[in-house]
Amino acid sequence: MAIELVPDWMSNLEEEDVAFIKKFILASGSLKEVAAQYGVTYPTVRLRLDRLIQKIRIGEDVAADPYIATIKRLAVNERLDFDTAKLLIQEYKKTRSGSGM
Repeated sequence: MAIELVPDWMSNLEEEDVAFIKKFILASGSLKEVAAQYGVTYPTVRLRLDRLIQKIRIGEDVAADPYIATIKRLAVNERLDFDTAKLLIQEYKKTRSGSGM
């Protein structure tokens, strides 16, 4: 695939995320096999996959609302706690609905 055809959600992933996706695909989607390759437990790999899924979903949300996508990304990357992220998004939505948007 030519670089200009890479979807936005994929271009926003880090190299380690892409490497994880590659291992996951080569392991035919077996989280157990991926866990063995990384030398970690199944729940650790499951958590990593869940976070990767969140990153991809956030990447798709950027077009809809970049501010909310940024807050979600900070929470997924553990740079902002979940409760604070939720509060910021709620307050932001209140101000948008109050301004007639």
